[in-house]
Amino acid sequence: MMAASSANAQFVVAHRGASFEAPENTLASFKLAWERGADAIEGDFYVTKDNKIVCIHDKNTKRTSPGTPVLSVAGSTLAELQQVDVGAWKDAKYAGERMPTLDQVLETVPDGKQIFVEVKCGTEILPLLKPALENSSLKDEQIAIICFDKDVVRQARKLMPQYRVNWLTSYKDGKPTVESIIKTLQQTGATGVGSKGDLSIIDQAFVDTIREAGFEFHVWTVNEVSDAKAFASFGAASITTDKPDVIGEALSQ
Repeated sequence: MMAASSANAQFVVAHRGASFEAPENTLASFKLAWERGADAIEGDFYVTKDNKIVCIHDKNTKRTSPGTPVLSVAGSTLAELQQVDVGAWKDAKYAGERMPTLDQVLETVPDGKQIFVEVKCGTEILPLLKPALENSSLKDEQIAIICFDKDVVRQARKLMPQYRVNWLTSYKDGKPTVESIIKTLQQTGATGVGSKGDLSIIDQAFVDTIREAGFEFHVWTVNEVSDAKAFASFGAASITTDKPDVIGEALSQ
């Protein structure tokens, strides 16, 4: 199922929540994203030492919990990680925010809205992710799994064929080419690509080629209105941004 009608391409995904205003990957950020009118949220997920799925972008707490002992996610238990303040670094008013679990994040998703679950670790998360998603209250079409790791994409599609699974890519020296992207999507069974929003590479023909091959084209992380309008005009299925209210309003005009 397409995330949005390519005719209007106004489907806005809040990157790590409303992360321009609130501390990324926290319940405060996700709840604010819904208040700001986001169509979906995107969050990053790792597995803890005791096999719990938590929402954090980095493999440790250094960046989002400055001034405290650094904990690695894979080397710490959920209880240990939830002792750490992950909100105060952004603003004092968010002091006391704790690292949420996947279940807690899923519970924030309203009817008719979606979540993009980015896997930041390896395939070890998949046997845990499957029951967590399937036992949630969300419908299949409300969930997408996204990852840079081709093995994760391939195995996720095999294990959970009911969900959209998109491969993520950025670019270096003009690569991967659009032909290479399509080959990867075909080989992994992915439903689409989540592309870095690089207008020096992406144009109408680039997006058309991907869509005509039968795949969705999504773009991240777009915070400039002019860029968002360009990607919308190309037919992007979704636009991920730190500023869901700003981009959403601009695209609705």
